[in-house]
Amino acid sequence: QVQLVESGGGLVQSGGSMKLSCVASASIFSIFVKGWYRQAPGKEGELVASITRGGSTTYAESVKGRFTISRDNAKNTVYLQMNNLKPEDTAVYYCNADPSQVGTRGRGYWGQGTQVTVSS
Repeated sequence: QVQLVESGGGLVQSGGSMKLSCVASASIFSIFVKGWYRQAPGKEGELVASITRGGSTTYAESVKGRFTISRDNAKNTVYLQMNNLKPEDTAVYYCNADPSQVGTRGRGYWGQGTQVTVSS
Protein backbone atom coordinates (compact mmCIF):
# COMPACT_ATOMS: atom_id res chain seq x y z
CA GLN A 1 0.00 0.00 0.00
CA VAL A 2 1.25 3.47 -0.92
CA GLN A 3 0.13 6.52 1.00
CA LEU A 4 0.29 9.96 -0.60
CA VAL A 5 0.33 13.19 1.38
CA GLU A 6 -0.10 16.54 -0.33
CA SER A 7 0.95 19.91 1.02
CA GLY A 8 1.37 23.46 -0.17
CA GLY A 9 -2.18 24.59 -0.81
CA GLY A 10 -3.73 27.78 0.48
CA LEU A 11 -4.95 31.19 -0.61
CA VAL A 12 -3.19 33.24 -3.27
CA GLN A 13 -4.08 36.28 -5.32
CA SER A 14 -4.72 36.10 -9.02
CA GLY A 15 -1.41 36.18 -10.88
CA GLY A 16 0.46 34.65 -7.99
CA SER A 17 2.34 31.38 -7.68
CA MET A 18 2.11 28.30 -5.51
CA LYS A 19 3.95 24.98 -5.33
CA LEU A 20 2.28 21.76 -4.30
CA SER A 21 4.17 18.74 -3.03
CA CYS A 22 3.13 15.11 -2.73
CA VAL A 23 5.22 12.71 -0.68
CA ALA A 24 4.76 8.96 -1.03
CA SER A 25 5.30 6.40 1.69
CA ALA A 26 7.09 3.86 -0.49
CA SER A 27 10.00 3.94 -2.90
CA ILE A 28 8.01 2.00 -5.47
CA PHE A 29 6.41 5.38 -6.14
CA SER A 30 9.39 6.18 -8.34
CA ILE A 31 8.28 3.72 -11.03
CA PHE A 32 4.66 4.87 -11.06
CA VAL A 33 3.00 7.31 -13.40
CA LYS A 34 2.16 10.34 -11.27
CA GLY A 35 -0.29 13.14 -11.74
CA TRP A 36 -2.17 16.04 -10.26
CA TYR A 37 -5.95 16.05 -10.52
CA ARG A 38 -8.27 18.85 -9.44
CA GLN A 39 -11.91 19.00 -8.49
CA ALA A 40 -13.86 22.23 -8.21
CA PRO A 41 -17.44 22.45 -6.88
CA GLY A 42 -19.97 21.96 -9.64
CA LYS A 43 -17.32 21.15 -12.23
CA GLU A 44 -15.97 17.95 -13.71
CA GLY A 45 -12.69 16.73 -12.32
CA GLU A 46 -9.64 17.39 -14.44
CA LEU A 47 -6.23 15.78 -14.72
CA VAL A 48 -4.06 18.90 -14.96
CA ALA A 49 -0.62 17.30 -15.28
CA SER A 50 1.08 13.93 -15.37
CA ILE A 51 4.61 12.58 -15.51
CA THR A 52 5.73 9.12 -16.55
CA ARG A 53 8.49 7.07 -14.98
CA GLY A 54 10.68 8.20 -17.85
CA GLY A 55 9.97 11.84 -17.14
CA SER A 56 7.61 12.64 -20.02
CA THR A 57 5.00 15.21 -19.06
CA THR A 58 1.52 16.10 -20.25
CA TYR A 59 -0.69 19.02 -19.33
CA ALA A 60 -4.31 20.00 -19.68
CA GLU A 61 -4.82 22.83 -22.15
CA SER A 62 -6.17 25.01 -19.36
CA VAL A 63 -2.81 25.02 -17.54
CA LYS A 64 -0.25 24.69 -20.33
CA GLY A 65 2.49 27.26 -20.01
CA ARG A 66 1.55 28.04 -16.40
CA PHE A 67 1.93 24.76 -14.49
CA THR A 68 4.97 22.49 -14.30
CA ILE A 69 5.02 18.97 -12.90
CA SER A 70 8.31 17.52 -11.68
CA ARG A 71 9.53 14.72 -9.45
CA ASP A 72 12.37 13.84 -7.13
CA ASN A 73 12.59 10.06 -7.01
CA ALA A 74 15.16 10.12 -4.21
CA LYS A 75 12.59 11.89 -2.03
CA ASN A 76 9.54 9.94 -3.31
CA THR A 77 8.03 13.32 -4.14
CA VAL A 78 6.14 14.86 -7.03
CA TYR A 79 5.61 18.61 -7.34
CA LEU A 80 3.27 20.95 -9.13
CA GLN A 81 4.57 24.47 -9.67
CA MET A 82 1.67 26.76 -10.49
CA ASN A 83 2.35 30.23 -11.90
CA ASN A 84 0.07 33.02 -13.08
CA LEU A 85 -2.79 31.52 -11.12
CA LYS A 86 -6.34 32.43 -12.06
CA PRO A 87 -9.57 32.29 -10.04
CA GLU A 88 -10.70 29.37 -12.22
CA ASP A 89 -7.75 27.35 -10.85
CA THR A 90 -9.52 27.26 -7.49
CA ALA A 91 -10.11 23.60 -6.60
CA VAL A 92 -9.05 20.76 -4.39
CA TYR A 93 -5.88 19.31 -5.87
CA TYR A 94 -5.17 15.61 -5.52
CA CYS A 95 -1.99 13.69 -6.08
CA ASN A 96 -2.54 10.43 -7.97
CA ALA A 97 -0.18 7.56 -8.74
CA ASP A 98 -0.63 4.33 -10.62
CA PRO A 99 1.59 1.76 -12.34
CA SER A 100 0.22 2.72 -15.75
CA GLN A 101 -2.44 5.42 -15.88
CA VAL A 102 -3.54 8.35 -13.77
CA GLY A 103 -6.60 10.56 -13.70
CA THR A 104 -9.33 7.96 -13.20
CA ARG A 105 -11.07 8.22 -9.85
CA GLY A 106 -11.02 4.90 -8.08
CA ARG A 107 -7.88 3.75 -9.85
CA GLY A 108 -4.46 3.80 -8.27
CA TYR A 109 -3.41 5.68 -5.18
CA TRP A 110 -4.75 9.07 -4.12
CA GLY A 111 -3.85 11.66 -1.56
CA GLN A 112 -6.34 13.38 0.69
CA GLY A 113 -6.31 16.57 -1.37
CA THR A 114 -5.18 20.13 -0.70
CA GLN A 115 -7.31 23.21 -1.25
CA VAL A 116 -6.05 25.90 -3.60
CA THR A 117 -8.02 29.15 -3.62
CA VAL A 118 -7.20 31.97 -6.02
CA SER A 119 -8.78 35.31 -5.24
CA SER A 120 -9.51 37.87 -7.93
